[in-house]
Amino acid sequence: MSNLKVSFLGLGVMGFPMAGHLSNAGYSVNVYNRTVQKALAWATQYQKGGANVAVSETVAHACEAADIVFMCVGNDNDVREVATQALQVMKPGSILVDHTTASADIARELYAACKDKSVGFLDAPVSGGQAGAENGQLTIMVGGDEDKYNKVEPVMAHYARHSQLLGKSGSGQLAKMMNQICIAGIVQGLAEALHFGQKAGLDCNAVVDVISKGAAQSWQMENRASTMLSNSFDFGFAVDWMRKDLSIALDEARKNGSTLALTALVDQYYADVQKLGGGRWDTSSLLTRLK
Repeated sequence: MSNLKVSFLGLGVMGFPMAGHLSNAGYSVNVYNRTVQKALAWATQYQKGGANVAVSETVAHACEAADIVFMCVGNDNDVREVATQALQVMKPGSILVDHTTASADIARELYAACKDKSVGFLDAPVSGGQAGAENGQLTIMVGGDEDKYNKVEPVMAHYARHSQLLGKSGSGQLAKMMNQICIAGIVQGLAEALHFGQKAGLDCNAVVDVISKGAAQSWQMENRASTMLSNSFDFGFAVDWMRKDLSIALDEARKNGSTLALTALVDQYYADVQKLGGGRWDTSSLLTRLK
């Protein structure tokens, strides 16, 4: 599999380490980032040991020889712009994999555009945050064709602890919306519990140590309760990003007729955090609006 030529477009906090795992696994990796200095920094870090890495100043140059092109950019408009440039040069039989959290509509649009070019497409948003990307422990939700997934899955496994094909194009993005809906509700519940405990005069760290062993346990409780109690939020998955993701979910809910009352409420709570200047704070900063 390491004979495959892969490209990675977008070297943000997620893409940078994800592309690095591919290089460390022995793949020939060509990277592109809008800020070329970031791409050069990536190459400096991962070209050790004779790794076959390359930096491209254009999307086209990065993609023209690739068997698989991975991308992790910002939003629907970024996805469309970058994918359009990639498809101008991608060879028939290659596969475009989008790790961006975006809408199901853009996934279906790109699936059709890729099919016209005899290129495969998978929408494959990830969960696990920066730490998951750095440790190669991401969860990947995938939509698309099974034969394309079977070809790409062993490559993604270098930065994922689990990936799963969930259905036709767009299914990966819909699953990621469910993921974010769950997280929003859990974080708000945890924030309210900690706020309640503090007002009641309890040692909340001790309480969390107890209740995290029971039915209340969650990833958020295990990984965020202590930092919430210490008022530390300058890290992690930013509120601005979460609001983008929740906006996508709420828009999809309007289309399919589902009711997301709690999600809409928590989205407004995150708007309150933004007004406090916390747009780049971790999502666990919901606690700040209760103080």
